[in-house]
Amino acid sequence: MNGALAKAYLGNPTLNAQRAGVRATDETVPIAKAGMRPQVNATSSIGYSYLNNQGNGGGSSDLWPGSIGVSVTQQIYDGQRTKNSVRQAESNVFGARENLRNQEQNTLLSGATAYMNVLRDTATVNLQRNNVEVLQEQLRQTQDRFNVGEVTRTDVAQAEAALASGRSQLSVAEANLKTSIAQYRQVIGIEPRQLAPGRSIENLLPKTLDRSIVLALSEHPAINAAMHGVDAAELQVKVAQSALLPQLGLTSSLARAWNSLTPGDARTSASVVAQLTVPIYEGGQVYAQTRQAKETAGQARINVDVARDQVRQALVSSWSALEAAKAQIDAATAQVQANEIALAGVREEAKVGQRTTLDVLNAQQLLLNSRVQLVSAQRDRVVNSYSVLSSIGKLSSRTLALSVTQYDSKTHYKQVKDKWIGLDTPGGR
Repeated sequence: MNGALAKAYLGNPTLNAQRAGVRATDETVPIAKAGMRPQVNATSSIGYSYLNNQGNGGGSSDLWPGSIGVSVTQQIYDGQRTKNSVRQAESNVFGARENLRNQEQNTLLSGATAYMNVLRDTATVNLQRNNVEVLQEQLRQTQDRFNVGEVTRTDVAQAEAALASGRSQLSVAEANLKTSIAQYRQVIGIEPRQLAPGRSIENLLPKTLDRSIVLALSEHPAINAAMHGVDAAELQVKVAQSALLPQLGLTSSLARAWNSLTPGDARTSASVVAQLTVPIYEGGQVYAQTRQAKETAGQARINVDVARDQVRQALVSSWSALEAAKAQIDAATAQVQANEIALAGVREEAKVGQRTTLDVLNAQQLLLNSRVQLVSAQRDRVVNSYSVLSSIGKLSSRTLALSVTQYDSKTHYKQVKDKWIGLDTPGGR
């Protein structure tokens, strides 16, 4: 199981896409910081003009005017817009990390589910295949007994019907196995080969449901992501309001021009200009944007409550399913043992004419059903233990001690958060 989950952790495309999305979100921090960084532009021009001064006795001349210059613009004060935008971008980064953690949980849970589904369906196919073999032998014995007059044609028909039903059930089981293998390939990335039995991870779970709920409400990434969403939404209110505050900027330029009026002339110009802009009224747009941001922040706060309710519901449901699976295993184990004894007894009684062929077939079907139920219950116990750990928010490669190099989402952020220049990503693209 851990080997399969390690492959999913490293190679699952959905999880890797989420990681790429977090790295893209990291870049919003230097984008926001650019608001208070200098803007430098260089300009140049060259052209042709014809100057006719014959009316003044000066004749005419051909001019090739040109210029070159550089300007630097530095924002001094922008109403705290950049500061709040940076804080908002950081909140979005933190939220993206929590969403990534949640996606890691979903991927590992999907991997565990796919693994156990293959085991369950493989066992079911083997049970159904063995059942068909038993029914074939039952039909052969019934036919022999019919040939010597011990049973009627009705008994033969019942055996034939049971065999046809068994073959049908085998076909369904084989189709289910193919579906599970395809799902395994999708999540894990390879075809399943000789899977070892899966084990429940109940040793990693809290002892009580109440303790699990406390942990889930404080640590689940879905809740944490929603809370970071509140921070980002509240900062958006401040970003919108900054448009109502004064803006102060400084622009400096240096330029060199030649041949602008007469051949051979040249001039150099330099300037430093401070500009203060005080908004008076902009048609109500900023006021509407601020009100809109406040409503969005209110929605984000409600979404935190929604996330808490969803996490609680999922945890209670998976915890109950785990308890039910453990009870079903005990019941199914007892049922298998009882049905094995019953089938052996019915077969012996049928040999002396105290039981009919139908009684034997019914007992065989009951034993098959109980064995299939036991296999399903064993699968459910393992899957639900992973589901509980996921609902708590602690299903991770580190918790499961997978043999993988841990992906650290902070590494990329540290590489780009203060980056001023460069087109290549830290990954070399």
